[in-house]
Amino acid sequence: MRSVVSFIATLALLHYSTCSFALPVLHPQDFLALQVIRKSMHDLPGSHFFASWDFTSHPCNFPGVLCDADRVISLNLGDSTAGSPGLTGRIDPAIGKLSALAEFTVVPGRIIGTLPENLSQLKNLRFLGISRNFLSGRIPAAIGQLKRLQTLDLSFNQFTGSIAREIGALPELSNVILCNNRLSGSVPPFVSQTLTRLELRHNNLSGSLPPNAFPSSLQYLSLPWNRLTGPVDRILTRLNRLNYLDLSSNQFTGCIPGIIFSSPITNLQLQRNKFSGPISPVNQVTIQTVDLSFNRFSGEISPFFSTVQSLYLNNNRFWGQVPGGLVKRLLSANIQILYLQHNYLTGMEINPTAEIPIRSSLCVQYNCMVPPVQTPCPLKAGKQKSRPTEQCVEWKGRKGN
Repeated sequence: MRSVVSFIATLALLHYSTCSFALPVLHPQDFLALQVIRKSMHDLPGSHFFASWDFTSHPCNFPGVLCDADRVISLNLGDSTAGSPGLTGRIDPAIGKLSALAEFTVVPGRIIGTLPENLSQLKNLRFLGISRNFLSGRIPAAIGQLKRLQTLDLSFNQFTGSIAREIGALPELSNVILCNNRLSGSVPPFVSQTLTRLELRHNNLSGSLPPNAFPSSLQYLSLPWNRLTGPVDRILTRLNRLNYLDLSSNQFTGCIPGIIFSSPITNLQLQRNKFSGPISPVNQVTIQTVDLSFNRFSGEISPFFSTVQSLYLNNNRFWGQVPGGLVKRLLSANIQILYLQHNYLTGMEINPTAEIPIRSSLCVQYNCMVPPVQTPCPLKAGKQKSRPTEQCVEWKGRKGN
């Protein structure tokens, strides 16, 4: 059988070798692998990516194929032009025969089925990107054998099961994007000291995060819309290079270390969890957007938040006076959003005739005071202007104990 396959490969190679003197003859194994891959995928209506894949010409001239000498080193399937319909079909296990492959991508489309286990044979693979398709099943633990892998993007598919610890143990990962799937189980520790981006949002991940879950190199961490629990204060204390942090819509508990507000973050999303305790930044907060809404934070609002452009502190348990610095910067249009509704605040020094800048939004209703100015609030804030007196008295007694 092997001799027959070799004979077929030789015949196929003879078709194009006489017309491609400038390029080395492609290795027969790669030639046959490309043929099988081509048969397993097709253009969706409106796509013409495979139209020029004519195996009587040199495959290294095909769109999406890059070669080094006689081996394929990069395979990017589909028209990457914005709006292209993409491809349909499956990823054939023949992909594992392209032993020199360093990059493999498929554009958004309707690729179905599972990822072949023999992707683990691609020992030189550095970039694996197949997002916005319909891949399903488990993400193979065998991917953990790709020790040179730097980017793993399998986002917006239908993968299920857990993230294998072998994947977290890959030593050279820099980008892991597995968001918008159906992954479950716990988040494994990621050990790569070059990891800068981790996106796991919109899955069904659960459990708590170990203190060593992420390396200090991490700059972008996105975990919203999962079912993660437990404290994160020890983790956040170590991540001093973050420029984006989104832990929203989980069930995290415990306090938030004040040092996190001194990180080079531009966007901090911690809303809709079960965080509690006071919020105590150590100096002026330079983060543009801070959303701490729908938690159980308490204590007085720090004046260090006056430099935030969009500040969401609503639906917590803050009490006391609204800092004058926040009011001043709101009136000068330096604060664009200041949402303080549904807390236990007792005062806000502002002239009742003061005009809120047209590009700024303020909501202070449902606190332990009559709103000093009338401003439009989000519909979800309800219609009650002030919190019932008995709730405020009960809260004051509870706070005093």
